[in-house]
Amino acid sequence: MIVTHAYRFALDPTPGQAGALLRHAGAARVAFNWGIAQVKANLGQREAERSYGIAEAGLTPSFGWSMYSLRKAWNAAKTEVAPWWAECSKEAYATGLDQLARALKNWSDSKRGKRKGPRMGFPRYKSKRKTTPSIRFTTGTIRLEDDRRHVTLPVLGTIRTHESTRKLHGRIAAGTAMVKSATVRREAGRWFVSFTCEVERTDRTPSRADTVIGVDLGIKHLAVFSGGRPTAENPKHYDTARRKLGRLSRTVARRLGPDRRAGQQPSKRWQRADAARNRVHYRTANLRRDALHKLTTSLAREYGTIVVEDLNVSGMLRNRRLARVVADAGFGEIRRQLAYKT
Repeated sequence: MIVTHAYRFALDPTPGQAGALLRHAGAARVAFNWGIAQVKANLGQREAERSYGIAEAGLTPSFGWSMYSLRKAWNAAKTEVAPWWAECSKEAYATGLDQLARALKNWSDSKRGKRKGPRMGFPRYKSKRKTTPSIRFTTGTIRLEDDRRHVTLPVLGTIRTHESTRKLHGRIAAGTAMVKSATVRREAGRWFVSFTCEVERTDRTPSRADTVIGVDLGIKHLAVFSGGRPTAENPKHYDTARRKLGRLSRTVARRLGPDRRAGQQPSKRWQRADAARNRVHYRTANLRRDALHKLTTSLAREYGTIVVEDLNVSGMLRNRRLARVVADAGFGEIRRQLAYKT
């Protein structure tokens, strides 16, 4: 069967390549914010005209929200809005416009009741300070090099990977995988590339296909199983890191941090201390993700039917006595992983 699978590799870009990656991420943010400004101006103009008593047929034409319409409008205005547009790949601007098109559709569907879940708000401008830099490439040269230690992306060129790409490279060479897109993203100071591929896999049958297992999630024990399977203990990764995080947070508090109201820039010592604290947070999240993947994968490979209780995780997170331990356990993530792995 053909499945969509992502392969993620850490990158080791040179300082020049890291700067180019940031420029591309900034270009995506510029296109996103430009699109929001155009949509807001159009909606405001049409609302003002309605207040003057103008009929719907006489209103200013609505601004298209589809990816096609946004890209067409951007191509007409990019020379004036971003004279430097040729320095970055067109995929950078397409990334921002595609994100805006999806956000507007989600807001519209949520407003009309077509989208399940919490009510979605209108898209907001992306901040350079808070937004996670990311770019998605769907066209152009997207290739894994034969040395299995480099990847090639449009305009950015060949970038060294921190780890071997042999697993994906071998599938591509064998003709059982095809790269559809590549997403570059910065997390905790490191750059990563994720290749979304169509992979040809053989159907896997669980080792105990006729067996049903019940999974009861909890705090003291992460999961208790029916049928005599050993209990999965809760590793409590965040609790383990709390003491170190507290010490690093006090160090950050003693440094000269940023103050936007006073226009104060953070000191180098504050930046180093904040980066050290962020590394602990990032490692804790990785440990939690690794443990949950091992647990859910073992269940999916062994049992034919898995029954999990339906927990109101969002409601539990509103309880101040439970929020920290529930978030650390990752109840919602366990349910999500089991859903797609089975």
